Amino acid sequence: RTNPPPHVGGYKAAAFTLIELILVMVLLAVVIAISAPSLSRFFRSRGLDSEARRFMALTRHAQSRAVSEGVPMVLWLETQQRAYGLNADKTFVEEDALAEQFTLDETLQVEVRFSADAQAAGRASQFKNEKQTTSGLYTLRFNPDGFVSPSSPEIVIFQQKDNGELWVGQSRNRLNYEIQAGKAISSR
Repeated sequence: RTNPPPHVGGYKAAAFTLIELILVMVLLAVVIAISAPSLSRFFRSRGLDSEARRFMALTRHAQSRAVSEGVPMVLWLETQQRAYGLNADKTFVEEDALAEQFTLDETLQVEVRFSADAQAAGRASQFKNEKQTTSGLYTLRFNPDGFVSPSSPEIVIFQQKDNGELWVGQSRNRLNYEIQAGKAISSR
């Protein structure tokens, strides 16, 4: 009797056939083709959500800095340039080393809405950077006492063409901003 030939490493060599590899590649292509539209909508909506959350976090940071430094903070929005940022009020501090600036993704737009009370307060304000402009530059002002200035916009709307919009609006007590479902502006 003869012994069978030894196997490599003590195991029988196994491999995929070319047909099996082609079938796996075809199945992967079909799954990707079916799921690609859903995945792209998911990632675009995540961009809208993350931008609104980043803006809301910046409002909290502005409020915290205003209280801790004792200087009004200005969160500015330039809607036409799709940019926003935070810096100390220039009438109190010449140079702000902690100033921040962000640019919106090209798929996003931002819109600012004022309540009737905010429009009246903006006209009556003594501070230049609280005045409302028509050039697309808007400011949210956070006072050193922690309150939002009465002339600040009530709602900032982040919009994405196919994925709707998210609103960052003043809370009911007007102490801060929060993400809200879209609704009509109420005069308070």
